[in-house]
Parts: sequence; C-alpha cells; structure tokens
Amino acid sequence: MVRHSSSGCQIPTVNDLMDTDCPVTENYFHLPRNVGLAHCQLFVLTDLKALTFSGVAIAHLDILVDQLTSITLNSYKLSIDEKNIAFCIDGQPIYNQASLITDEESERICIKFKAPIANNARIKLIIPYEGKLSGSMTGYYVSYAPHNDTTRPYALTQFEPTSARCAFPCWDEPSVKATYSVTMVSRQDTIPLSNMSVLEEFPLGDAHSHSREQEVALSYLRNKVSDINDWKTTHFNTTPLMSSYLVAFANGHFQYLESSYVSPLSGVRRPLRIYATSDIIHQAQFALDIKAKVLPIYERKFDIEYPLSKLDTLVAHDFDSGAMENWGLITGRTNSLLYDEKGSNLHDKQNVAATESHECAHMWFGDIVTMNTWSSLWLKEGFATIVGEVIVLDEIFPEWNLHTNFFSDSLVLALELDAKRSSHPVNIESPDPKIATQLFDSLSYSKAASVLRMISYYVGNEAFLLGTSKYLKKRLYSNADPKDLWEAMAEVTGTDISQFIDNWVSRIGFPLLTVTEAAEGIYVRQDRFLSTGDATEDENKTIWNVPLFLMVPDPAGKPTIDKNLILKERETFIPLDMSKLWKINAGAFGVYRVAYSNEHLRRLGKEASRDGGILSLSDRAGLVSDATALASAGYGKTSGGLEIMLAMRGKMDYLVWNTVADHLDTIESVWWEQPAEVLNDIRAFREFLFKPVVDFLGYEYNDNESPDVHLLRTLAIRQCASASTISVVKELRDRFQKSMETGNEKNIPANLQRTTYRVAVQYGTRKEYEAIKKIASNPPNPSAKVSAMLAMTKVKDETLIQETLQYMATDVKDQDLYYFFIGLLSFSPNRRHASTFFKENYSKLYGRLGGNMTFVDLVKRAFEDYTSEEDARDIENFFEGKDTSKFKLVLAQSLESIRAHAKWLSNSREDVADWLASWRKSCDAMQEST
Repeated sequence: MVRHSSSGCQIPTVNDLMDTDCPVTENYFHLPRNVGLAHCQLFVLTDLKALTFSGVAIAHLDILVDQLTSITLNSYKLSIDEKNIAFCIDGQPIYNQASLITDEESERICIKFKAPIANNARIKLIIPYEGKLSGSMTGYYVSYAPHNDTTRPYALTQFEPTSARCAFPCWDEPSVKATYSVTMVSRQDTIPLSNMSVLEEFPLGDAHSHSREQEVALSYLRNKVSDINDWKTTHFNTTPLMSSYLVAFANGHFQYLESSYVSPLSGVRRPLRIYATSDIIHQAQFALDIKAKVLPIYERKFDIEYPLSKLDTLVAHDFDSGAMENWGLITGRTNSLLYDEKGSNLHDKQNVAATESHECAHMWFGDIVTMNTWSSLWLKEGFATIVGEVIVLDEIFPEWNLHTNFFSDSLVLALELDAKRSSHPVNIESPDPKIATQLFDSLSYSKAASVLRMISYYVGNEAFLLGTSKYLKKRLYSNADPKDLWEAMAEVTGTDISQFIDNWVSRIGFPLLTVTEAAEGIYVRQDRFLSTGDATEDENKTIWNVPLFLMVPDPAGKPTIDKNLILKERETFIPLDMSKLWKINAGAFGVYRVAYSNEHLRRLGKEASRDGGILSLSDRAGLVSDATALASAGYGKTSGGLEIMLAMRGKMDYLVWNTVADHLDTIESVWWEQPAEVLNDIRAFREFLFKPVVDFLGYEYNDNESPDVHLLRTLAIRQCASASTISVVKELRDRFQKSMETGNEKNIPANLQRTTYRVAVQYGTRKEYEAIKKIASNPPNPSAKVSAMLAMTKVKDETLIQETLQYMATDVKDQDLYYFFIGLLSFSPNRRHASTFFKENYSKLYGRLGGNMTFVDLVKRAFEDYTSEEDARDIENFFEGKDTSKFKLVLAQSLESIRAHAKWLSNSREDVADWLASWRKSCDAMQEST
C-alpha cells in the first residue's frame, strides 16, 4: 500500500480554488475546453544581466461555447500584468474588460470577462507577463559557462512534462496542439534560438510589425529596456501543429558546428547545427555526425520526411535529465552530447550516439505524432528507445551488438522495476500532472521498448516497421492512443495485436512461467512475478498472452524457434521430445522470467558453458538473470544462481559477464552489512571469475579489437578492482601515480579512467584525493568530471568524506548530485552518508529541485539500497507529514526494495554463506593438489 502525506490526500473542489464562473471539466486535472487554441504568438525578452525575462503571449482562440465568460489556462511562477491583459476582436485590442484569478496550487489562471463574448468570431487573447531565470533546470532557466576566469550566463528552456507554464501562459497539455510563432528579443551580441529557422532579424527600435497585436507586444517589450539600441528582435518561422511542451527557445553567447543531410525522399538538403559555448564546442562534432547519419534512416524506414527546415542541438552545462527532443532544437547535458576523441571512453561514445539518435527518433515519435496524455508517455519513449537506440543505430554501428546488449541495457531494468507491487502499468491511467515527472522511468522507456521488441520478433521486423509507419501516417501532426498503434499493426500483420498485447501495457507486472516436466512434454503455468515472491490471489488475476518462443534443436542439431506458440491461459501442456534440449524464451525476447526444475536448469547451464553450444548469448545471460531474480524472490536458492555464474568461468562473452557482474554487484550490495567473512568470500568469488579475463586480455586497448572486447576488458578490470585484487589495484595505482608525476594521463586508457580514479582515491591519501578533486572542479571533458565525482565518494578517511559532503553542499551543480549519491551508495563504508546528506539538506534540495526529475532520482538513490525493516521505518518516519506527491511513486518503490532486500537476506543468508564456504574449500583443495 502506498502511504500518502496528509497534505496530499484531498483533491480540492473547483469552488475551493477559484471563482465559480471559471469553468472546469469533470476531471479536475484537465483544463476546460470552452475555447480551442489555434495559434500562439510568443514574444520573449531575455535579460541575461538581470536574470529575468518578459513576455507577451497572444493566443488565437476559437470559441467552443455559446457564451464565453472566462478562459482558464496554465501559468506558474509568472507575474501576469493584469492591467495590460487584452483581447482582440476584429484586430482591435480591448483593455480593462477582464479580471485575473490566480491559483498557485493548480498552476492555473482564470481570466474572467466582464461581459460574455458571443460565439461568432475568433478572438486573440493578449497576456503580458514577467519571470525570473532561476537555476531550477525547468521552465526558462539560467545556466553558466566558464568565461575569462569567471562564468557567463545563458538561458534555455526545459518544458517536458509540465513546465511550459513556467515560461509563458499556455494550455500545457499534450492533447492541445497549435502552431507557434516565436519572437525573441535579446542583446545584440547574443544568439537567440528556437524551434524554427529565423524569418527575419532587426534592431528592436525598428518598426517591422506585421499586425496590430504584434506592435502591441513589441511596444510592451521595448518599455522593458533602458537602451533600445543594445537589443534586437528575431522572428522565427511558424511551427507545424505541436504541443506546448515541445516549444523551445534559448539565448546566449553560443558557437556552432554545421553539417547537413539530404532527404532520401525529396532530395532536399537540410542544415544541421550543434550549438554550445566556446569552452565545449570542440567536443560536439560526434553528436552532429550522428544526427546527420540517422535522419535519412528514419525517413527511409517510416516513409515520412522530417518536416522542418533545420534541426539544431544545444548542449547545456546544466540540464535536468539527459536530453530533450524539442522539435527543431534538441537540448541536453554535456555528458549526453559531448565526446572527446582523446579523453572519452567507448561507453561515452555509445551514450552520445544513443542520446542523439533517441532524440532524433522523437522527431517522429512524440513531435509529429504525440500521445494524447502523459498516461501514454510510453508511446514515444518506448519507440525512441527500441528504434532510436537499437534498430537505427545498429545500421551505423553493427559492431556494437546493440540488439544483443538490449537484454542488459533495457530488459533487465524493466523486469527489476516491474517486479514490485509499487510498479505501475506502462499505460498508467493517472491524469494528475504531479505524477507525470515520475513516469520517466524504466517502465515507460525500457519495458515499453521491450514489449515493442517482443511484438517485432513475434510479427517480424519488416511487418513491425510497416505497421509503425502506417500508425505514424494516420496520426500525422495529431495525437494518438495505444489503440491507434494496435489498429495499424493489425492492418499490416492481419493479427489482432490489441488482444495479444493489451495486458502487457494496461496491467501492472509480468508473468513468471513455471515449467514442470512430464514423460512426453512440459506443463507451463503463468503467475504474476513479484520480487518478494508472495503475490496474493487478487494480485495474480492477470492472464497474459505469452509468446513462448520455444527453442528445440532440429535433426542437424541447430536451434529452431516456434514463434507462434502462445500461452493464453493459466496453464497448458506442450508435447515435446524430452530427450532433446529445449528452452523457453529463446533469445530472451519475451518480457517474463522462466523457472525450470533444478535438473533442467543444470542441463541448460551445462549447455551454456559448452563451446559451440546452441544457446545464444542472450540465452546464457537470461539464465543467469532469471536464476538470481528467482532466488532473490524466494522461488529458489541464491546458490543456484552462483552455480550458473561459476559455469561461465573461462568464457569471453561481454553480455554474459556483464549480466554476471550486475548480479554479483546486487548480491554484495544486499549483503553489505553481513559478517566480513561472507563479504570477503563474495569478493574472492568475484576475483575468481574475472581475474582470468584480466590475465587473458591485459590492460592495453587495441583499435583492431571488437567493441565487445574493449567493454569486457573494462568490465573485468573494474570487477577485480571492486574485489580488491592485489595485482589489479597495484597496476592502476601505479598508472595514476605516473600520471600525477608527468602531468598527463597517456598511460591511463580512457576506458580505465573511472576505475583508476576510484582505486587512486580508495587506496590513496589526501594527495590523490586532492588531485581527483581538482579534476572534478576543472575537468578536460564530461567523462573525466563524472569519473572524478564518483571517485571522491570512495575515500575511507572520515575527514575526507566529510570534505566530500561539504563539497556536495556548496560546490556541486544540482544536476551532478546524482553522481555523488550513486558513488556513496555503491561504496558500502560510505553508504549511510547519502541518506544522511539527503535528510539534512532536504528542505534546500526540495526548494531548488522539487519539481524536476533530478530530485525524483535523488529520492530513489538516497534510500533504495538499504536492507532492513528498521531502515524502512526510519525513512517512513522522515517523510511523515511531508508533501510527497511529486515523488510518491519512487518513494514507494524504494521502500519496497528495502523490504524485498530484507526478505531475501532472511531467506538466503545461510544458503549463500554455506555455498561460498564450500566453494572456497574446493578451491583450497585444488590448490593443495597442484
């Protein structure tokens, strides 16, 4: 059960909020539909010296009722100039005929007319306003770039999901689409940016107005400046129909790199740019190159041309979360969009490519076609993940094995969250805008992408892409619901996709398939899987249509997969030749887990360890993942998962070892307060598995090696460092020492930078700590900054950890607190410092970040790794009486994680200790015999 704070339990009635003459819909959370927004003229003056902005919004409205008495729209943290509110009928502004009612709680204003307006004309509503450029990373906010030994401000927007209202009065709901024409007023030496290309630019004092209301707006803004000659006006072209959260603008001292691509559909060449400040622009080329490569692929795959005349990207020093798909003006943080050819590692390169491709995918999924409500956020994020980060990017970098690595990058994350009671359906029916920010999680992204991937495998990739294209074409420049996608898929495939897939997106959770063997086949039963293993009868009512993807060998011994076998009931019997090897969920395309008998699991484990076996990499990784997840939920022994990990020793497959590492990390994290003997055995087991990989691959990276070899080497060295392997720790410390002596890091490969920094601090003195702190404060690239911030949390000296906490409180950007929390939580000696810091600074953090995604992440990171009921109760007591409405989902999930960890420990503490002791004895015996 989710606990609610007392302040968040009651939804106020409209009479509590505003004058009864201001209409509302039956649903409190949706704006009334007494008018329809057709077009919005937006005029914004940005004062980077005063850190303020002024604006005029002119809404072109169709009256949808017989008598219009008021208009309700969204506005938050804006100062509305009530005396200058006007409306135009037949082009003449009318003033002093409306009153303003403001409600901060609902983030709305109501403009009430003194006399009703008849439904006989389109009206134009003129709203002047002002605001402050805050550092909140939402709305229209300020960021800073280094400049001449100090910093220089610039401004940009971040509106998704509900912060457009913080920058201009608007109808801030995805279903309200209109065209927008943006005009920026800025200082002459700065560059204004927006969604569209520039139509015209001229000094603010010049008369270039094309309409009476435009002159009203510019006249209002001219009065806001002292020296009109310092300012210019920039008109941008009008956008297509779009939702408010996609509007974007920025102003600052930017530089840019430029490229272009030629549309394969029309032959039109479109300019592409990436903007950044002068200190970082040199690291932006790779992201620009990715954009130029992916756009023609999207056009070909969906037979829809990118419709705007340009596509820019703006890299920001301060950004809430990753990147944002503003139509025509992508924005994002430095470590998501910058790549240093000399100083960044392979993971950084893959991350930048995935980010830029993901945001480009949104030009189709989200921008051209937009979900009706935030309840269907997954319709854009799921597609952008599977299409942008896998299908399209794979055509550019096939050597990255993106289809295979999707298992650990996305599917496992989805299953982990969806195994909680506090999970939510992919398509969540919650109209409350306070929930929207919390929906940007691994369900809306990873589970949605996993379900789409499962559909693609089931119907075939070509049919899947054709169905997707049909879906987009039917909803061009409009909104969509899941049924629109299912209908388009059905038309192409001839399959009732809606019936097949509905429960996967409309119901919470996923199934566990329990397989029982018989003489002539197998019984397969489905039940809801929970991380605590105790689903009640009421929680276990959903029956999913489960594609079994049953693999059996053909007469030649090659694997064949039955894609048409669907489990549609609670349990079924499948005839099989039991003398042959078989496996459910071949290729790990299904969004579920499978429990086999111990005997069959050993048989599969033996096949997985065999060179040239018929199990794919995904199959082997899936066996490890399922075994550990089932054990943690009480369906089996954790030692069974350790046995499968042991069977993989000696293999050189990155995906398998990445899965093993993730689950070993989880076990050690949950066992973090157990006796030292057990923890030492876990680390010794980790070393036993990964040290042979380090010995085989070494420390040097070769350009002729595959990316998977690079990733495996990095992983194995990191794992051995975590296990305190003496030779690895010494090697990395020596490399860091040499870098300090020589003043360069040529002997530290970029792929080993993160682990080297960590080892240097963890086993070093103040000297190493200060060197790392200097890098964190003045990094050569985003990768080095993240590596240094994470390393600063690994200190063992109490004085230095207190200095790190003070550094977090005074010197760290809000967006970067996330990395310090991750670092503290992943290092058990310092884990409790994370929650202590959060509690002590809660009021400050909530005041600065309470409305954004960074704060939601901090709530999750601060607590979810604890493992006792006492910790869970302490956290509940801390939040008692606080308004948790903006993060209640992740708080509930964190509390559930803690209690699931406690239950796992209770069930498996002795099992793990006994298995590790037995394993160590066998190792000792082997050493004695040699």
